[in-house]
Amino acid sequence: MAQEIERKFLVANDGWKSGVIRRERLRDGLISATDGRKVRVRFQDDRATLTVKGQRQGLLRDEYEYPIPATDAEEMLEKHCAGNLFEKTRYHVPAAGLIWTVDLYHGILEGITIAEVELPTLAYLLEIPAWVGREVTGLQEYRKINMLAARQKQREQIPLSLQAGPARDRDAS
Repeated sequence: MAQEIERKFLVANDGWKSGVIRRERLRDGLISATDGRKVRVRFQDDRATLTVKGQRQGLLRDEYEYPIPATDAEEMLEKHCAGNLFEKTRYHVPAAGLIWTVDLYHGILEGITIAEVELPTLAYLLEIPAWVGREVTGLQEYRKINMLAARQKQREQIPLSLQAGPARDRDAS
């Protein structure tokens, strides 16, 4: 059985930027999310995968990931993700003996930055780098689907003429 042991944190400062060894562009579509379980389609640069994640039990959760044809992934994003799309740039940063990932979100989640680290065992004593802030592992408000819902609600409360965004900013000039 495939399992992940993952912790998530807010980012306190830009100290991570000097340690970046790799970056990639990710585009995720959430096909289904129920009771802490989810099915996701992802483009990681030009590679497509389908991932099934089970309910979190503490830091542990089941995770199954399968490569799929890019054409299938595009079709799933278009037909089955119902606006639950997320784009981010992921930076890989070695720190304290592990590879951390720092995700900078784009689009509707612009401005959110989350650091994640996968642990080798549940008993692993994690050393927290200075650039890592408050832990948000397991907090419902930091699940992607909940962050998306919160941003959509904010946008609904702001008059369209006052909403900023890349397309509107270009149109205004």
